Amino acid sequence: MEKLVLILGGNLGDREKLIVEAKKNLQLKLGSIVSESKIYETAAWGGASEGNYLNQVLILETDLEPLYILQVIQSIEQSLGRERIQKWGNRTMDIDILYLGNQIIKEPQLIVPHPYISERKFVLVPLVDVWPDFIHPIHQLSHVQLLQQLNDDLDVLEFIASS
Repeated sequence: MEKLVLILGGNLGDREKLIVEAKKNLQLKLGSIVSESKIYETAAWGGASEGNYLNQVLILETDLEPLYILQVIQSIEQSLGRERIQKWGNRTMDIDILYLGNQIIKEPQLIVPHPYISERKFVLVPLVDVWPDFIHPIHQLSHVQLLQQLNDDLDVLEFIASS
């Protein structure tokens, strides 16, 4: 079994409900969720979308193959209304594979670890919640160290649930 680390996020629709639905589907199709970060509200990153995102990092245990995992994730995104119109554009649900254990994968459709982990505060803050001391297999720094050296001033604020 490998630790599969995912980040979920979206800025359209009932963002909180969509995260709950995505988590249910992921657990049914990929494996048990063993840890989850707080949910954070974050400003849009990349310039092509509008409105704040909700983001959460999950750690699952799975023995599934990486490209199959990607297929399942894309299917879940689509079932939750995801339309791939514009890179870094508005979306109901985006699920990215951050890590699959210590594997380094370079396929045309999948790069793991996710290439932007070290550049995004909205990824590193929840990663520090769930796996602060994990050493990034390429950068050879922990999530805490990556966050400390980050040059990203976008707000990443703990989301307070409506219920």
